[in-house]
Amino acid sequence: MHVVHLAYDDVRTALLDRRVDVVVARLPFPTGQLDVSVLYDEPRFLLVPLDHRLAGKESVTLDDIADEPLPQMPGADPAWSAFWRIDPRPDGRPAPGGPVIRVLEDKFEFVADGQAVAIVAGLRPGQTVRPDITAIPLHGVEPSHVALATRAGEHHRLLTAFRKSARALLTAPSEPSDELPTPPRS
Repeated sequence: MHVVHLAYDDVRTALLDRRVDVVVARLPFPTGQLDVSVLYDEPRFLLVPLDHRLAGKESVTLDDIADEPLPQMPGADPAWSAFWRIDPRPDGRPAPGGPVIRVLEDKFEFVADGQAVAIVAGLRPGQTVRPDITAIPLHGVEPSHVALATRAGEHHRLLTAFRKSARALLTAPSEPSDELPTPPRS
């Protein structure tokens, strides 16, 4: 067995193309022809530059960021984009536009530069993800779901053993981490 790092938008394709046999990734991703089970949930956080008006708050809500620009990824899966931008908002308003990013790392540059805020998961309160960015718990929103995915109907012995082990061992982190969220893994 070996680990392969996948782009956020390559989960389903990598499984169906048989480049990988199992994936642990954050939903949402297209799940057609896949067996998917949620392993655990992670709260979502807002990334802001250290000098942002919300930096230092214990938590924020959607009302706090109602007019804050959020990065946009043209061509991204609409469900993925809607989840991470919370678009539309519960009141039906669209999420504010923001700078266009082509790769995930651009998101951090725009946040650090004060051009946008970003919604992420896999962090802890007060965690500094870069020297110029901090994470604030975002309350009142659905958590991020970390899931196990395999091709639908595949039940050979090794996959069954992996599923069982993953359900038992892959749980929400309990200790603070100084690392950024990792990309989906197979």
